[in-house]
Order: sequence, then C-alpha cells, then structure tokens
Amino acid sequence: MNRFKDFVEWNAFGVCSAIGDRIGIATSRIRTWFIYISFLTMGSPIIIYMVLAFWMNIKKYILSARRNPLKYL
Repeated sequence: MNRFKDFVEWNAFGVCSAIGDRIGIATSRIRTWFIYISFLTMGSPIIIYMVLAFWMNIKKYILSARRNPLKYL
C-alpha cells in the first residue's frame, strides 16, 4: 500500500499539495475532503482538479521560458 501511495504522490499533478502549501493545511486533509466531495457530487470536482493541473503546468512552462535567455536566440 505504501508503494502505491508513493507512486500516486510522485506522479500526481500536485494540485492538492499546492493548495495545501498556499493555504497552510495538511495535504492529506485536502485529499481526503476531495475524495469525499467527489463521491457526494458524483465526480464533478475531478473536472476542477484537471483544470487546475493544466493551469499549473502552463504556469510552469511560462515561468521557465522567462528564466531562459538563450531560448529566443
């Protein structure tokens, strides 16, 4: 079970951990509430999760392009 948990934490998008870092709440508590809300609303928060993951990846690519001055040569 721990190997599965480690795999999910390393390969997930990191949305819950980013929210936890920003708000100051434990990541496990955010994941637990996300699972509860997903079951109660029949999966609609998964769409929000995917949008946030997409936004975080786009933000990472934009910031890395600004830091690399040789990219535009």
